[in-house]
Amino acid sequence: MIRPPMKALVLTAPSEFNYDLNFPEPTPAAGEVLVKVQACGICGSDIHGMDGRSGRRQMPIVMGHEAAGEIIGLGEGVSGWNLGDRVTFDSTEYCGECDECKQGFVNLCPNRRVLGVSPGEYRRHGCFAEKIALPSRILYRIPEALSYEKAAFAEPVSIALHAVNLADGIEVGEAFAPTEDHCHEGGCDCEPEAKGGIAVVVGAGLIGLLVIQALKARGWEKVIAVDLDDKRLELALKLGAAEVFNAKQEGLAMHIRKICGGDGADASFEVVGAAAPLDLAIRSVRKGGQVVLIGNLQPNTPFPLQEVVTRQITIKGSCSCAGEYPEAIRRIQDGSIQVEPLLSAVAPLAEGAGWFKRLYDNKEGLLKVVLQPA
Repeated sequence: MIRPPMKALVLTAPSEFNYDLNFPEPTPAAGEVLVKVQACGICGSDIHGMDGRSGRRQMPIVMGHEAAGEIIGLGEGVSGWNLGDRVTFDSTEYCGECDECKQGFVNLCPNRRVLGVSPGEYRRHGCFAEKIALPSRILYRIPEALSYEKAAFAEPVSIALHAVNLADGIEVGEAFAPTEDHCHEGGCDCEPEAKGGIAVVVGAGLIGLLVIQALKARGWEKVIAVDLDDKRLELALKLGAAEVFNAKQEGLAMHIRKICGGDGADASFEVVGAAAPLDLAIRSVRKGGQVVLIGNLQPNTPFPLQEVVTRQITIKGSCSCAGEYPEAIRRIQDGSIQVEPLLSAVAPLAEGAGWFKRLYDNKEGLLKVVLQPA
């Protein structure tokens, strides 16, 4: 069967796009569904990859992996899903059969393919198109009351939650929620019990601002934010940071240690992926503390080895997400993680090339731009 063409925003050369009106429509294979894309956010990795420097957006490629939409087709053998279901989906197609997948580490699947990515060994067109075929195992339902634009944030929110999950060994967790057995008959006057330590978030871009909110939602006592942009630091305060500092401040690492009791924070989260932020994240934590690395801007950076060794600091890399989507959807819906303040614009897919350029130029302080293919 010949499928009709569809509209898609195709990266055809470094930083050059073609709004293709005749891109081939995908056909759902066995176990797959066809989704009509209603909203897709432009990710920072798309911006970093569009000029070809990352090597992960080899042209031509339809980018886009932060998306939500409606099921409009069912492949053979699909069960549990119906036409018209509103869904979001993991940004990574994982096999579900390897040892990593069976252990729950779907983000580390050796067979994984990221939507909208073309690193050389595979080319997987993404969601800056009217439709996409997806394996049903990576789908998640979204509530009727949740807009597609907000649901498209499920992927970056999941990344933030995954990073916070990795900071173990510290008494943190969901705020205490009384059960019926615990509460007195006729109502409950219990206050949520806050648990947790002190965290530093280095980088207050979109993911950093979501990490700040994820830490607070999980019950961390205090979050300190660091960035070069004072406007983003102002937003960090509004979204839950207790204190903020401009990264240009002299002696900042020692100052953070001092205000955290003299030895440093319990954990830090590096959300840039460059030398200076990494150094600060490491020097800001206490002896025996943890540093979670989320940023992935540079392939190699200098590393303060003696600081890590002599203070017995744990370094962890945080890759994508692994099962955090249901919590992400819930927190977006209930507002415990706010996405509205991070949404800079919603625009038609046909205008996508212009919005990519504006994000790439980075002169307007834009955070998240969501494109609508429909």
